[in-house]
Amino acid sequence: MKLEDYINSHSEAEPEFLAKINRSTHLRMINPRMLSGHFQGRVLSMFSHMIKPERVLEIGTFTGYSALCLAEGMPDNGILYTIDCDDELESFILQNFEASEHSKKMKLIIGDALEVISGLDETFDLVFIDADKAEYQAYYEAVLPKVKKGGYILADNTLWDEKVLKPVDPKDKDTIAILEFNSFISTDQRIEKVLLPIRDGLTLMRKK
Repeated sequence: MKLEDYINSHSEAEPEFLAKINRSTHLRMINPRMLSGHFQGRVLSMFSHMIKPERVLEIGTFTGYSALCLAEGMPDNGILYTIDCDDELESFILQNFEASEHSKKMKLIIGDALEVISGLDETFDLVFIDADKAEYQAYYEAVLPKVKKGGYILADNTLWDEKVLKPVDPKDKDTIAILEFNSFISTDQRIEKVLLPIRDGLTLMRKK
């Protein structure tokens, strides 16, 4: 915990509107750990500022924190589509978007991600995958054709609380899915890839 505090204190400060989402998520949600948080949020923001994406797709919104971090580096005419299956979070997410300066960029879609993706007629500069772990490879295959050449895909939680290094319970479908996804990505010649030890693991992929 001390290392995390040190990293946060020596990184860019968390914007106030994101700090409010952070606090309210911890107050209202059962699993607030799903939120990207200060450090990873600044990594996402920095990456977005570096590539200045005009079209972004996020799979797995939760309370909107990571989407807003990615929106920070987008131009004013950019569009960020974010998909979540939990309609009970819709009003909370929209409230968080409206409280930010990036609300006009945000397009929340409630529904099954694979169905939504198939209906999106867009080419994306950046995709962030952070939803059902059992569907990671399916999400990846669905979005790859929609990512422009030289575009990026980020996949979160690819170290999965270090369970990727431990004996696997055959009933632990999420860990098995992450292991299979990591193994597949490591040999996929359609992309360049690097698994970064950021928070719970963040795999960065660039389409060739």
